[in-house]
Amino acid sequence: MLKIAICDDDFRELSRISDLLSLYKTEKNAVLKYDAFSSAVELLEVMKRQTYDVVLLDVLMPGMSGITAAHEIRGFDPSVKIIFLTSSPEFAVESYAVDAHYYLLKPGTADKLFPVLDRILLEKGRAEETLSIMQPSCLIRLPIGRIEFLEVYGKRLMFHFDDGNIKEIRGSISEFEDKLLCKDNFLKVHRSFIMNMEYIQVLNARDITTLAKQTVPVSRLLHSRVKEAYMQFLFVEKGVE
Repeated sequence: MLKIAICDDDFRELSRISDLLSLYKTEKNAVLKYDAFSSAVELLEVMKRQTYDVVLLDVLMPGMSGITAAHEIRGFDPSVKIIFLTSSPEFAVESYAVDAHYYLLKPGTADKLFPVLDRILLEKGRAEETLSIMQPSCLIRLPIGRIEFLEVYGKRLMFHFDDGNIKEIRGSISEFEDKLLCKDNFLKVHRSFIMNMEYIQVLNARDITTLAKQTVPVSRLLHSRVKEAYMQFLFVEKGVE
């Protein structure tokens, strides 16, 4: 199912987009659900409790603008596709700062919106798996395939991503061992580190250098097992029997 949020303070445009989504659902026989919001504050409150695949977000709104809301959203959900709705293209540059998926000029029409939804549904069919983490104030969704390694320091967990960014939360490594280690590409290399083998550049006797040039320690007791698992992973990855 494709879950969509629409946020626009213009009730006519909110109604127009809602009608277009209903039409798309009927014409394409698409499995989708949408919720409509008239303010960014209202949208953010709901997004802290549940996730969406797509957010259709008006740029100019009283109170909190769509650009500001998008920055807030990116703080807890790097995966949701943000599509800005606006009557002017002047904010296009700012939209790149929040990794906007698309920039849709008003008024919304089937010709403009439907091809975008087609592409999103196609991508969703082969979408990467995400890790949903409930925090006291919100629900965070992290793309598993982009995690280089997970590090624990005291009661803090740090998810290191392939672009060098880090997402820090409170918790223990045991909470995520089962969710990550059940996958062929994740391996515990130290009592405080779980490594995604897809991002290993160099495996040494004492540590690993990742593709993002980070250093991950390898436990002396686990080194033989880590080396064996990594070699097996490489053989499978390259199709070597």
